[in-house]
Amino acid sequence: MLPLVALVGRPNVGKSTLFNALTRSRDALVHDQPGVTRDRHYGVCRLREERHLVVVDTGGIAEREEGLASATADQARAAAEEADLVLFVVDGREGASALDDEILRWLRKAARPVLLVINKIDGLDEDTVQADFARYGFSDSICISAAHRAGIDELLDATLERVPEEGAGEVLDDDPERVRIAFVGRPNVGKSTLVNRILGEERMIVSDVSGTTRDSIAVDIVRDERKYRLVDTAGIRRKSKVDEVVEKFSIVKTIQAIEQCQVAVLMLDASEGVTDQDASVLGMILDAGRALVVAINKWDGLTTYQREQAQSLLALKLGFVNWAEAVEISAKHGSGLRELFKSIHQAHRSATMEFSTSEVNKALEIAVESNPPPSIRGHVSKLRYVHPGGSNPPTFIVHGTRLKVLPESYKRYLENFFRKRFKLIGTPVNFIFREGVNPYEGKKNVLTERQVAKKKRLIRHAKRR
Repeated sequence: MLPLVALVGRPNVGKSTLFNALTRSRDALVHDQPGVTRDRHYGVCRLREERHLVVVDTGGIAEREEGLASATADQARAAAEEADLVLFVVDGREGASALDDEILRWLRKAARPVLLVINKIDGLDEDTVQADFARYGFSDSICISAAHRAGIDELLDATLERVPEEGAGEVLDDDPERVRIAFVGRPNVGKSTLVNRILGEERMIVSDVSGTTRDSIAVDIVRDERKYRLVDTAGIRRKSKVDEVVEKFSIVKTIQAIEQCQVAVLMLDASEGVTDQDASVLGMILDAGRALVVAINKWDGLTTYQREQAQSLLALKLGFVNWAEAVEISAKHGSGLRELFKSIHQAHRSATMEFSTSEVNKALEIAVESNPPPSIRGHVSKLRYVHPGGSNPPTFIVHGTRLKVLPESYKRYLENFFRKRFKLIGTPVNFIFREGVNPYEGKKNVLTERQVAKKKRLIRHAKRR
């Protein structure tokens, strides 16, 4: 495993900016508002070809540790305790503060190797800035400007000198066998609670406050000898209620997580049913063409009558995605997880299934023989052949003539026929219809002089008769 380096400090000192600079990414949300980062966010620093590092971005440790601030501080402390080196990030413009003193006091009690990193020094005299932090007793410190990438090379040199060859950092791999799962839904439906239950630890911050999760956090696990990547996403609210810039960036991160996943788990609150915003999130999943599993959370808190009513309403409102399986779970107590992963496996298998041209043509032949296309204004569409066009979602390209007049009802019939024949559960099926092109369309037949003379003789002969 790679060495693990944790970025620790008070809010708004530039830890997320430094994280993005070290990982050459925009994975961490950056904003002037303090407290944007809450959960631990891991990334890989590959700035040096000979040695790589795992960097973890943490939330700022605030002066008053109450509510979310307390949970954020706990996450930062957990990252520092498991790290091989802690980069204690301070603000060079504001200088040393009482909160910095308190954080450093705790770091020394934790007995972790610490390197002082003075950020935001652009335009300032380095000697003056370092003199302000000399009372902390560090033999050396690194002055940087994360926003302008100044001093990053010096920071990397000092970091690599202090970390072992092998450390505690685990890297998100690119194993194609790893099933990528994104948990999406409205705020406060239990996404982080479910991810924590699957992991068996308090990896994500859980709170009754809506919008606790602001970033998309990915974690790799192995469960029952199968590899997974779990992505906890921020809850998506209505546009009219989204007024913070940070929340807008969070929604963008969620949409990106949906695009990059293989199976999207849409989480619903059993006590509230399917709301308009749930339908909006479902539309994002369908637009991305991702496999879908509906997880109905907080099922344990309903009476028998309430469960019957909830099932009836769900069947009514989710009838247009009846190909997706719905699983009743309790993220808090862990009930229904086995059924949830069974549905995820079925959806993933269906979404990534590969087909041969012969078998899909056989299916099209049987479908047309069983139910031929209807006649539209005296014209009948002819479906000549079909071939696979891709996976995730399964795509079939149908070639023929007069396909523009093929009714939508017949297209749905083909989709349902293929879904039933190949047992495609939990994934949308995409059909692309292409008409044959007339090779002589737009071309004018130019007659030769001999053909023109012959045509004139025929006209004269016809007139004489």
